[in-house]
Amino acid sequence: MPDVTAPIWSLGLMSGTSMDGVDAALVLTDGETITEFGPSAERAFVPGEIDTLPEIMRNWSRYRPPESEAQAATLRAAEASIDAAHAAAVAHLLTRTSAEADLIGYHGQTIFHAPDEGWTWQLGDGAALARALRRPVIWDFRSADMVAGGEGAPLAPFFHFALAKHIGAAEPLAFLNIGGVANVTWVDPSKSAPEEEGALLAFDTGPGNALVNDWMTRHGREPMDRDGAEAAQGTVNEAALHSNATGAFLSRKPPKSLDRNEFSLVLDRMEGLTLPDGAATLTALTAECVAEALKHMPTPPARWLICGGGRRNPVMMAMLAERLTAPVDPVEAVGLDGDMLEAQAFAYLAVRSQRNLPLSAPGTTGCTAPVSGGRLSMP
Repeated sequence: MPDVTAPIWSLGLMSGTSMDGVDAALVLTDGETITEFGPSAERAFVPGEIDTLPEIMRNWSRYRPPESEAQAATLRAAEASIDAAHAAAVAHLLTRTSAEADLIGYHGQTIFHAPDEGWTWQLGDGAALARALRRPVIWDFRSADMVAGGEGAPLAPFFHFALAKHIGAAEPLAFLNIGGVANVTWVDPSKSAPEEEGALLAFDTGPGNALVNDWMTRHGREPMDRDGAEAAQGTVNEAALHSNATGAFLSRKPPKSLDRNEFSLVLDRMEGLTLPDGAATLTALTAECVAEALKHMPTPPARWLICGGGRRNPVMMAMLAERLTAPVDPVEAVGLDGDMLEAQAFAYLAVRSQRNLPLSAPGTTGCTAPVSGGRLSMP
């Protein structure tokens, strides 16, 4: 009889709110400890592949459910395109590396996240992906948590706990992911399990790169401040920095989570600033929001480990270092891959789901008790 607790190779997939492509990563794990990190790869979206997604995201209430047959057809085509892009990412990774995967963890593409309304929407059909890949797929990771009273996000904290153990951390530390939205996980590695009371506290801190990216787009540039080049030439406008729409969210006690476009009105308050000054001010806003998160933590972390695209922005990293009370380093400083952490997280969570282990707890999402989740589709 096979050992159902033995480590297996699980392949995680992640397409974040930046919508630049699909990350795929292999992890050998039993769903509790990390035995080995396998190969990983990014597959960029090809031109035209996700052109309808911005429209669907802007007008999500008209697409859920679709108001017309034309919208229904657009939605079906978009989901099929997302499934195909993820299948191509898996094929690219496995073919390039001659690796194998026993299980797939499929997050899908978030269209809208509305925890206050009790639902979240990720585009992606795990059953279709299982048929395409001829492998079992775990998907729909967030619904069970929301049914249990949670916000459905963030889900990476249980993986962060395993990472803290994996790197041999002895003191509380923070994993800060700066994607479109920034989120933090405070970890106490002295605890024995992630669902143990006091082991984890996780929440979205506020905007990550989304506002800076949108500011660049408004000015006809590529949708990012590459290497912080514009912010480095600008000056933070203190009046604009402190006249924003984040105050109510920052004062709210965690757990709490955000949609990518939650603070889009902040951009209007930057009007009149030069491109560099706006980039500097919005970068400072992300750092200020992270610093405010310290007020909610049980104890200050002894170290901050940064993942996500924001760690590549030297202005962002410098602003964080100025405001935080402990060393601030990219996760590569402890031998981790900051580009693949979220994909690796869903590889890990897929195995936990298969074993019916908790994926979230009151301290991470606000659910009433530790809860498992995910839906299994067989090929």
